[in-house]
Amino acid sequence: MKKVNSIFIVDDDPITVFGIRKMLKPVAICEDVQIFQNGKEALEAIIQRMDEGGYIPEVIFLDINMPIMDGWDFLDEIMTLELSEKIIINMITSSIDPLDYQKWNDAKAKCLHILNFKNKPIFKIEPTDLDCIDLAS
Repeated sequence: MKKVNSIFIVDDDPITVFGIRKMLKPVAICEDVQIFQNGKEALEAIIQRMDEGGYIPEVIFLDINMPIMDGWDFLDEIMTLELSEKIIINMITSSIDPLDYQKWNDAKAKCLHILNFKNKPIFKIEPTDLDCIDLAS
């Protein structure tokens, strides 16, 4: 089981949030799992933690389509923050639009964080969703 200091789930769908939380239990030990309805709330929480010296999330499950601030806008904003550690960002979507996958691929090329792409519904949380592995192997 992987020990993780902090996990953010950023999704406005309560069924997806419930499923992710349930799937995390057998694969991760984490006492700080935070839920946010949109990217703006999550971004504000990260900035507050940075200001207060708290744990920045090691793993984020980020829905692409949400109100107020969607996953793409959140990703643009988080890339401007001066974070010393890489975050594993699991972008999740129910979209079947190939442009979303292409947009993720483009973002992956310029983002310092680790970006994964997952389609909803999520059936299983993989080790790579929680752990920064050597991508060269």
